[in-house]
Amino acid sequence: MRHLTALPDLSELSDVTVTLAPENQDQADGSVPLVGYLVLAPAGTQPAQLSELLAAQAALTVPKPASNTGGARGIVVDTEERTATVDGEPLRLTYLEFELLAHLVRHPHRVYTREQLVATIWGYGPVGDQRTVDVHIARLRRKLGESYRERIVTVRRVGYKYVPATG
Repeated sequence: MRHLTALPDLSELSDVTVTLAPENQDQADGSVPLVGYLVLAPAGTQPAQLSELLAAQAALTVPKPASNTGGARGIVVDTEERTATVDGEPLRLTYLEFELLAHLVRHPHRVYTREQLVATIWGYGPVGDQRTVDVHIARLRRKLGESYRERIVTVRRVGYKYVPATG
């Protein structure tokens, strides 16, 4: 294995500006230290302009308030945090189970065929046996528990839909 001992001088490149951010020494708050980041900007952008753009972006990125799912009843899916809970208890879902649940919850009462779910969740067209959807739905129902498994309804000879609790 060959090791790179010296980095090329990036300042020789006409359309690249490299600015190193100082290492954040104060990590008492438990945050992860900033190691570095790469910002792609049009050629000729000055570092001061870049700082303004980054500051404007930071102002637009407001941290999401802490979710209070501890007492939430029912099925709660948070696609930003990629979490799902039932009566405030976290569900341990695989990637595909989460995607399937999130998709059905996002579109309540809408019936999806197995082929539509495969195309949407798995990302490919019909390849024959659509049994994989049935298997994932069965696992999802088991994880939702006795109180909520009926929220995912089988529409015979068509597919599945999510029906939220009334009330």
